[in-house]
Amino acid sequence: MQKYLARRLLLAIPTIFGVSVLIFVVMRILPGDPLAAMIDEESGPSSYSEQQREVIMESLGLNRPLHIQYLDWMWDVARGNLGRSFWKDSTIMDMVKRRGPVTAEIGILAVIISWVVGLPIGILGALKRNSISDYFSRFFVTFFLAAPSFWVGLSFILICVVFFKWRPPILLDGIWSDPLLNLKLTLPPALIIGTGMAAIIARMSRATLLEVYTEDYVRTARSKGLHQNPIIWRHVLKNAMLPVLTISGLQFANLLGGSVAVETALSVPGLGASLAQAMQERDWMVIQNLVLIFSVIFVIVNLAVDLAYGFIDPRIRYG
Repeated sequence: MQKYLARRLLLAIPTIFGVSVLIFVVMRILPGDPLAAMIDEESGPSSYSEQQREVIMESLGLNRPLHIQYLDWMWDVARGNLGRSFWKDSTIMDMVKRRGPVTAEIGILAVIISWVVGLPIGILGALKRNSISDYFSRFFVTFFLAAPSFWVGLSFILICVVFFKWRPPILLDGIWSDPLLNLKLTLPPALIIGTGMAAIIARMSRATLLEVYTEDYVRTARSKGLHQNPIIWRHVLKNAMLPVLTISGLQFANLLGGSVAVETALSVPGLGASLAQAMQERDWMVIQNLVLIFSVIFVIVNLAVDLAYGFIDPRIRYG
């Protein structure tokens, strides 16, 4: 296990390096003057003298060679210094500490909701194939696979406001200080993202359960007189969980991407909303650091999924 973990960590290093290079290059190859892109067109770069422009470019580090800019950025990231926002008088690290727990809570709740909702629907559709419950599960999967997360979020707000006179709270408090107020703000985006993930899990679990249910060892268990519930829980479900676990790790990327749209639609002060605002304001330092953080989280989650295989299936050994 230790050798496998060390090997996976070594493989993660070039992945993160490649992502960081890609982010850095994309932010610099965008057409136009980077300073002119960040400044509003009404004030315009023409309102700044050449000396003022040079001072701003030097403060942003944009007047140095590209390889020096990249090395300085990586050195700052290694020290935990993510720089400052161009428009706000605060550091990016303070933004991550303040808004990161909100996005993390939404992500954890979304994963829990996806398993609690998607897995029973997939099991029910597999056990009651071509029945009314199976048709319902197919409709659920098809609808939430086709519906974009931001559309579901806006529809959720519209339904709650029109029919239930409910509006999402403006203030946010910690889950330990005021759990009810915290859940009022984080549970709606978690439900919206979680239902989309639940559709993927329901589809995958139904397909894998149908495949495993026709295996020889399942027919042997039925021939020995075992009831259906022990067969499902001891044999079928445990062997069908590996593809579901894999797709859950891959769906974490959609969770991070969906948080941008859903947090913006619901006005949730998380990292996704901060990234969307930074893209509107052309705050390139915030953009490249938040995208890097999301990429590192995705790599860590996939590593955790790989390590979880050995606990679910004892036949898997890490050599």
